[in-house]
Amino acid sequence: MRIALMTRNANLYSHKRLVEAAEARGHEIEPIDYLRCYMNITSHRPELRFMGERLTGFDAVIPRIAASRTFYGLAVLRQFEMMGVWPVNESVAIGRSRDKLRSMQLLARDGIGLPVTAFAHDTKQTDEVIKIAGGAPVVVKLLEGTQGIGVVLGETHNSAKSVVEAFRGANINILVQEFIKEAGGTDIRAFVIGGKVIAAMERKGAADDFRSNLHRGGSARSIRITPEERSTAIRAAKSMGLNVAGVDMLRANHGAVVMEVNSSPGIEGIESATGIDVAAKIIDFMEKNQKPGRTKTRGKG
Repeated sequence: MRIALMTRNANLYSHKRLVEAAEARGHEIEPIDYLRCYMNITSHRPELRFMGERLTGFDAVIPRIAASRTFYGLAVLRQFEMMGVWPVNESVAIGRSRDKLRSMQLLARDGIGLPVTAFAHDTKQTDEVIKIAGGAPVVVKLLEGTQGIGVVLGETHNSAKSVVEAFRGANINILVQEFIKEAGGTDIRAFVIGGKVIAAMERKGAADDFRSNLHRGGSARSIRITPEERSTAIRAAKSMGLNVAGVDMLRANHGAVVMEVNSSPGIEGIESATGIDVAAKIIDFMEKNQKPGRTKTRGKG
């Protein structure tokens, strides 16, 4: 296969491992900075260019789009799809997962366990929103946040109300969620490829931080997840339509609840914690499923 790797930084661990894994299996893989791509969207003859050259002859594309660059990154990925290039994760599926509100609504529709979550536009409803989420302490999340940035714990009703009103006063959309105290600052990242959990790790937050993101100083270890947790992760990835996903869950008293479904999950943490060659498993999935023009949505939606 000739593979396009959509990335802004080819030197990141995850991207270097994908290149190594692809080349080790005899494939040609080319990192492409999607922000430097431009396109001809003429009907019937979609075209993509990079550094003055037409991007042609690719069999598959691995999108590794930064959360802050979702809009343009998805435009480039849709162009690949319209050109008949098979994507590991489709543009529509990535768009679903990147919209925290939409993803929560889809997960709820499919009966997947979630923390109680509330959303409102009018700050006059703040007291009621906090009450819906179970009362303080509550977690306040920016819809556009990632890697634990823009996640605040409102420990009392008044502090939570102040945070909500401050964000809304700046016209920033937020979710208010139930705080799962029994999780104890730990969560589970289940790595799903092709409808199977191929690796799982438990992440623990840094001292005095309720967030467990590794980017924020957390630690990780390999764990064996329960059948319920495995099923929840697989169903969550399916709800988004993602072939490759990192599903983040908390262990609540009433079972596993999904916090987020990540469409560009990091590989370093999960490989280090479990010793599993995740990059090779992604390439293996591509080998078994890639077909020209097999994109379900063909850039639509």
